[in-house]
Amino acid sequence: MDAFAPIPPEWTSKAVHAYEFCCPTCRSSSLEALQVWINRRSPVFSEEHRRKWQEFYQCHCGCVWWAWSSDRPPSDLVKPEDNFNL
Repeated sequence: MDAFAPIPPEWTSKAVHAYEFCCPTCRSSSLEALQVWINRRSPVFSEEHRRKWQEFYQCHCGCVWWAWSSDRPPSDLVKPEDNFNL
């Protein structure tokens, strides 16, 4: 499955909005998801004029959830000085 495919996979139709960036059922992180799809065709613009997308996750517990890309916690893989606010 291509996370950037233009057409959403069927499993995304059952997604619930997670207000914290983790599975709302079992609290697993997005890194533990079985499948991921990012809706890059419909960006939303924040008050600061930054783009954000819906990110969909299919968790190993069976829950399907989505959250805004802007809500994703900072990665420890990127140093703060390397963050270009993508």
